[in-house]
Amino acid sequence: MDLLHPQLTAFAAVLEEGSFEAAARRLSITPSAVSQRIRALEDRLGQVLVLRQSPCRPTPAGERLLRRVRPMQALEAEALADFMAVPGAPPHAVPVAVNEDSLQTWFLPALAALHRDHGYIFDVRVDDQDHTLALLRDGSVLGAVTGQARPLQGCNALPLGAMRYHPIASPDFAARHFRGGMDAEALARAPLIVFNRKDELQWRFIRRITRARLAPPVHYLPSSTGFVEAAALGLGWCLAPESLIGPARAAGRIVIPDPKRWLDVPLYWQHAAVRSQLLERLGRALRRAAAGHLR
Repeated sequence: MDLLHPQLTAFAAVLEEGSFEAAARRLSITPSAVSQRIRALEDRLGQVLVLRQSPCRPTPAGERLLRRVRPMQALEAEALADFMAVPGAPPHAVPVAVNEDSLQTWFLPALAALHRDHGYIFDVRVDDQDHTLALLRDGSVLGAVTGQARPLQGCNALPLGAMRYHPIASPDFAARHFRGGMDAEALARAPLIVFNRKDELQWRFIRRITRARLAPPVHYLPSSTGFVEAAALGLGWCLAPESLIGPARAAGRIVIPDPKRWLDVPLYWQHAAVRSQLLERLGRALRRAAAGHLR
C-alpha cells in the first residue's frame, strides 16, 4: 500500500530502478501503466520530468520534484510502520550518499546498527566528499556525507568531525624520491596515486606545501584500501586516512615521508529538513560512529 499518489510513486520508482520495466516489476504493474502515470504527472505539471534513456534520469524539473518526494517517502514509510505493521512486508530502501574513505572506515557500523535495531535497508551511493552533495541536490538520496558545511536549501547539516589524511609511501620510494623532503622539486617528479579525476585531496596537499600547481606522473586507482597496498608496493605516494594505514605502517611496508604535514578534511551529514524518526536515528548513529574515527 502507498500513501503517496500513484503517479509520484511511479515517478520515484522509475528513477530509483533506472527503467520503466524495473519500476513496473517493483510496483507489480505493467510498464505501460508506469508510462501512463509518468505521462499524466508530466501533463499535470506541464513539464518533462524523466529523460527516457538507459538508465532513466530526471530532468531539472524532475530533480526539483524528486527532492520533494524523497522526504515524503520517508514519512510515508514511518506512517505505514506505525499503522499497518504487515509481517513480511519489504522495507523501502533508504538512499544515502557517502565518500569512499568514510565507507571503508567508520560508516558501515552505523548502518549495521540501524539495520539490526530497526530493520532499515539502505541504498548506498558512493562519490567524492566534494560531490556527494550533488546527489542530495538532485533528489537521488535523502542524506549525504559531504565536505560542504553550508546546508542546501531545505536541508540540515550536522558536523561529524575531520578525517585526517597522511602522505604515505613505501620505504624505498620515500628514500628514492623524498630523501631531501617533500618539496616542490620532489613532488613534481614523484609518481602520485589519485582515486579518480574528481579527487582533489592530493592536489590540495601539494598546493598547501608548494603554493604551486605541479604536474607529476599520476596513477588513477579508485580504491581506498587499494591506495595503501599500491603505496606499499612502490607504485607511488598518496594521501590515506590515518585509520587505514596503521597495520601497513606497523609492518614497515609504508612510511610517512613528512610526519609534520597532513590534511584534515571536515565532514558533515546533510539531510532533508523534515521531522522524521528515520532521519533522526540515522543522524545520531552516524555521529556516534564518526566520533570513534574522526577528529
